[in-house]
Amino acid sequence: MIVFSLKEQEPTIDDFGDLLSPSEAAEPILAKDVRGALLEWITEIFAEKELTAAGLKPRKRALFSGKPGTGKTTLAHHLAARLGLPMLVTRPERVISKWVGQTAMQIGSLFDVVRRHDEPVVLFFDEFDAVAGQRSNAEQSSDRERNAYVNTLLQRIEQHDGFVIAATNFASHIDQAIWRRFDVHIEIDLPGQFERERILARYLEPWGLPKAALKLLAEALGTASPALMRQLAEGLKRQLVIGPMVDWDMRRDQTIDRLLAAIQPHPDLGKPRLWSQGARDHAIAQMPWPLPLAKEVVDDAPPK
Repeated sequence: MIVFSLKEQEPTIDDFGDLLSPSEAAEPILAKDVRGALLEWITEIFAEKELTAAGLKPRKRALFSGKPGTGKTTLAHHLAARLGLPMLVTRPERVISKWVGQTAMQIGSLFDVVRRHDEPVVLFFDEFDAVAGQRSNAEQSSDRERNAYVNTLLQRIEQHDGFVIAATNFASHIDQAIWRRFDVHIEIDLPGQFERERILARYLEPWGLPKAALKLLAEALGTASPALMRQLAEGLKRQLVIGPMVDWDMRRDQTIDRLLAAIQPHPDLGKPRLWSQGARDHAIAQMPWPLPLAKEVVDDAPPK
């Protein structure tokens, strides 16, 4: 949280969040409908001249909603990179203050800092519902304070000429007037089977699985978020690297059960089958062990 007065040095962009460069962005693995919506938006952004001739402007404000860990920040960063722009990631604690009137001031300062920055920046609000919650009848001082800074946020979004992307796990909590100020609304759902296979393959590298084994593991991870699958794959790689160094039991079933005990899915998403079955799951029985390097994977072996 930033607290400053007129006598102090003006805040900088680093005071309000992390500035991510385009080179740091990763390409997200998206469902077909989300890919289509994103492509449509990027296409119109680069068709500004043609849209202007038709009396239109490219849309510049998007709201991404979805369950925790579905890749909303990754998608926003990828979009910023496609535009060749850095992205400022700001979170509620960077602007919300316990002092009356301070939150509205800091929201205003955030937009001023972005406007004054040396180059255009995509402004990304994480956990947007915390600063853009629905206004209510101002019966208590806390209600009046929230109404005041939501009003400020509404005004500054309208006045801002740059790109603004917001992400929330709770779309229904967003104030209706704020919602209407966003031109693009994309709901990012949990990945399907095809996306799960690609996500697992990406994060298991430099190790890999034959196609049949990868398919079975992805099926055992139904309802898993991309974040959970990344955590699982990277956890497995840590086991493979560190386990032999510290003399852990590196048999397949023992390694998998040890890994699952240390990683838990988000309670709101439910447990994928793998967490119920553990190493007894059929997908684990089909997993080659020791895990082969991706370049050594043989795909013509029939499933057991």
